[in-house]
Amino acid sequence: QVQLVESGGGSVTSGGSLRLSCGVSGDTINNLVMGWFRQGLGKEREGVASINTGGSLTYADSVQDRFTISRDNAKNTLYLQIHVLKPEDTATYYCASKGAGRRGWSLRASEYDYWGQGTQVTVSS
Repeated sequence: QVQLVESGGGSVTSGGSLRLSCGVSGDTINNLVMGWFRQGLGKEREGVASINTGGSLTYADSVQDRFTISRDNAKNTLYLQIHVLKPEDTATYYCASKGAGRRGWSLRASEYDYWGQGTQVTVSS
């Protein structure tokens, strides 16, 4: 059973930066396809970035060039670096993983098996 714990959210002003972290237990992070998702109030959950077991990355068009997904295999931790934050980035951010043995990055929430509890990011103008 994979367990995921996010941290690093907070309240920032527009133009600022944040780094979100997701601690992984129950498996080795480079054995898992991982993703970051966000859900704003009254909105559907949106995939923003994903990394596959080989290290290939993909991003949603809406966050390209501002968001960077990465992982630290030694710390078994996933990161999401966010630059030039905008008020529309306000959301709860979740990390997720596919089950062991499943391959291929994806921004579709339905393809992920394990979820963290989320961390809130609030951006004021």
